[in-house]
Amino acid sequence: MRPRRRRHEIRTGGRRVKLSEAPTIHPTATVTDTTMGRWTDVGAYTEISASSFGDYSYIVDDGQVLFSTVKKFASIASHVRLNPSNHPIERAAAHHFTYRCADYFEDAEHDTGIFEWRRADTVTIGNDVWIGHAATVMPGVTVGDGAVIGSGAVVTRDVAPYTIVTGIPARPLRPRFPARIGERLMALGWWDWSHERLRTALPDFQALPVETFLEKYE
Repeated sequence: MRPRRRRHEIRTGGRRVKLSEAPTIHPTATVTDTTMGRWTDVGAYTEISASSFGDYSYIVDDGQVLFSTVKKFASIASHVRLNPSNHPIERAAAHHFTYRCADYFEDAEHDTGIFEWRRADTVTIGNDVWIGHAATVMPGVTVGDGAVIGSGAVVTRDVAPYTIVTGIPARPLRPRFPARIGERLMALGWWDWSHERLRTALPDFQALPVETFLEKYE
């Protein structure tokens, strides 16, 4: 049984550990075969494998990420799962004894084709995407820049940029911004700015309405 989590494992002195250009990975997290960008953060008991995280992206506690590309400035809440493993339901048996064969039979080998299929069925999370608590993004799905996925949603289809989706299965709720605003934000591509330029523009990110921000920086 997993050890009970204590407050000091997640926070120090009531505050999160300060981030840096080097990835911040909680001691209880497991990150393997994964590229982590600058200012990234991985929360407690999260498992990430065979994936990539772009600059400034973070995932909170108890997440699971497999065969996924997460671009920059993604905000991923706790208990989120990206790319849960598919099973070969077209077979007479969907159980993994049919492909993890060597785990069950001394004279059998794993069916490597299933693992190659899973690896090819990647998830892509765009820039500035927010994924709410306990959401699931299914294999093969692409989530566009600026999209928002509601808590508990199960995303089975691609999500258009700057679209808010909710529910099981997830469906569009409303645009985050009008289409033209989303297009202008993607053209601006502020997520590719330098750390220094982000700092200079920080007061405007905080205070300016999005259209005024665009007018100033386009």
